Amino acid sequence: MTVAARQVTSCALSLLLAVLLLCAGPARADLATTAVQAQQRAKAVTQVVLGIFSYARWPVEPSPLRLCLVGPTEYADDLIKGHVQESGRPLQVKRLLADDTQVAQACDAIYIGKLDQGQRDRLFERVSGHPVLSISEADDPCTVGSLFCLRVSDQQVAFEVNLDSVARSGVRIHPSVLQLSRRRAVQP
Repeated sequence: MTVAARQVTSCALSLLLAVLLLCAGPARADLATTAVQAQQRAKAVTQVVLGIFSYARWPVEPSPLRLCLVGPTEYADDLIKGHVQESGRPLQVKRLLADDTQVAQACDAIYIGKLDQGQRDRLFERVSGHPVLSISEADDPCTVGSLFCLRVSDQQVAFEVNLDSVARSGVRIHPSVLQLSRRRAVQP
């Protein structure tokens, strides 16, 4: 290869590399934006979950409140850090497998990620008759089992309340939560 051919090849490679870097720049910016939005959603979900807990009363007030994350979750990263509620009660967070037989004894509240229907059914059978507050993160129709079902978007975190599940749970929920479920809850 001649010197001139090498220079042309080198220029072509440099130009190609420059084009690739320019194209990757916006992709990197999109990834950074997406990461920031995910963090904002996780923080907004944490605010909503802590707010729900502040309106809940167990037959025996737990201290700390034991929150179990069950199944793969998308917005629970901020919850995992653990928090102290406004009441001063600490929040203890741990992950459990969906088929853990001790869920009713180990958890005062469960935050449910993506589970198949069989796993969900078995989970709710295990907590049935126990004062366990349940919050579903995934696209749950909020018809069976969960007390609260989150609706997470880039603009807000809202929730629905399943009154039948609340009545059967053994956990008392303040009526103000019904009003909150109809409003926009938290904007990230």
